[in-house]
Amino acid sequence: QVQLVESGGGLVQAGGSLRLSCAASGRTFPSYVMAWFRQAPGKVREFVAHITWTGDSTYYADSVKGRFTISRDSAKNTVYLQMNSLKPEDTAVYYCAAALQNSLFLTHPNGYDYWGQGTQVTVSS
Repeated sequence: QVQLVESGGGLVQAGGSLRLSCAASGRTFPSYVMAWFRQAPGKVREFVAHITWTGDSTYYADSVKGRFTISRDSAKNTVYLQMNSLKPEDTAVYYCAAALQNSLFLTHPNGYDYWGQGTQVTVSS
């Protein structure tokens, strides 16, 4: 079992920054890939970014590329999402997810085995 706990969400003005954290624990940790997804009201959950636990590979959705950075601290079992130049359309609940194995679905929610409870990010215009 893997437990994921997100933190760092909040209210920020457009153009501002936030850093989300995801603390992971559990017997099967470390996972193969850690990711961030987000879900806005009335919309499907969408992929934001993922990183291999070794840190040697990252991948971003086009909508956040150049603005968001995913990273991890293996000593702390924590994954981060640094979000800069935030836009109102970034408003959503942000979820951390863990995949125990590689798959073809790492940009889709079905590719992940464990999820955190989510943290709200609100960007005002």
